[in-house]
Amino acid sequence: MRIPTTLVGLVIMAFVLGLGTAIRVDAANGAPTFAKDVAPILYENCVSCHRQNHLAPMSLITYEDVRPWARAVKAKVVAREMPPWGADSSIRNYRNDTSLSEDEIETIVAWVDGGTPKGEQVDLPEVPEFAEGWSIGEPDLVFTMLEPFEVPADGTVPYSYVTVPTNLQDDTWISAHEFRPGDRRVLHHVIAHVLQDDGQPATAKVRLRRDRTRTRAEGASVGGYVPNRLGTIYENGVAVRLPAGADIEAQMHYTTIGETVSDQSSWGVVLAKTAPTKRRQAGGGQVANLAFRIEPGDPSYEVRASRTFDKDIYLDNMMPHMHVRGRSAKYVVRFPDGREEIALWVPKYDFNWQLRYQLEEPMFIPAGSTLEAVFTYDNSSNNRFNPDPTAEVGWGDQTWEEMMLGYYGTVEASEVSPTTNQE
Repeated sequence: MRIPTTLVGLVIMAFVLGLGTAIRVDAANGAPTFAKDVAPILYENCVSCHRQNHLAPMSLITYEDVRPWARAVKAKVVAREMPPWGADSSIRNYRNDTSLSEDEIETIVAWVDGGTPKGEQVDLPEVPEFAEGWSIGEPDLVFTMLEPFEVPADGTVPYSYVTVPTNLQDDTWISAHEFRPGDRRVLHHVIAHVLQDDGQPATAKVRLRRDRTRTRAEGASVGGYVPNRLGTIYENGVAVRLPAGADIEAQMHYTTIGETVSDQSSWGVVLAKTAPTKRRQAGGGQVANLAFRIEPGDPSYEVRASRTFDKDIYLDNMMPHMHVRGRSAKYVVRFPDGREEIALWVPKYDFNWQLRYQLEEPMFIPAGSTLEAVFTYDNSSNNRFNPDPTAEVGWGDQTWEEMMLGYYGTVEASEVSPTTNQE
């Protein structure tokens, strides 16, 4: 029996209207709305990256931005893939923890399942303000490469070193810093050091080796770069000193993408508003192992490195660095009395999100303590990012090789009370 087309249309229309009514009723019965319930979560945890012309591929600021991606947002937060956070926060608290609580995840799920109601404009919180292209806010000073670096279309680009002048007339204290890539597509990483004034003007010459004749400025930092890394903002009262006449020397690791690219990157800094009440030894240092050989096919190859401290310090933050075979990372503090504490446990390391984990309360580490980093690597075919599970892999500059670097940051113990919370 043929059903008249008009009748089919009426049935479909009734179903759609009924579904719309159900959604409105569900919203009226207490389903979360974007304005009142979801936007605050996104503004607090997501939009620092998910905004126009920044790291993420889409903006999540307005309802119109979010609605087409609602189900994808739900799937990512339920899987805890977004916001990106690798540390196990049940072991220790971190002040830059962007992971969502169970209540926040359930709110987003209920909003999507309830038909993504928009809610009332009056309930919408104020949209966060961001400086264009920066996560630290509008910088007071910007230091830019003197000349662009031309990245070829293909082949392997060796590490290159550039020197960028700060032209600072006096010692300057800064409260935030950030590296801003000229073209993110071709930058694998940047390691930057601040060099003391040598009385010579900086040149735009690109070198294949770093300048080992110049002295690094102790404790000074303007930030480096790894994929998807944001800037660093220090706590109130904490600042980094950039000496007068300092230059920035940066190790630039470029990768080719099939087209010729010109990169001219910059560093931005925010000036400290008040004199620092405690000194920050930015970056702190690193523990590294350069002698490992990861066996072919091994799904859990362990590499260790450690350092013993000869003076009291506070451990403030940690950032493990591996390449695409990286699987997990752990930092363990061994005290002189035999006690051990886990400072950081990253059970699922992600090369694409190399985060610096900032302790909510810095750990006091007395002289004679050892900081050990224990990293594991997956060189098996189960690792979908593994370029060659049949290869033995050792230390190397390129992504298809590996690294074992356990970066850490400290605060000077002599200037901080053991009971003080700080960055």
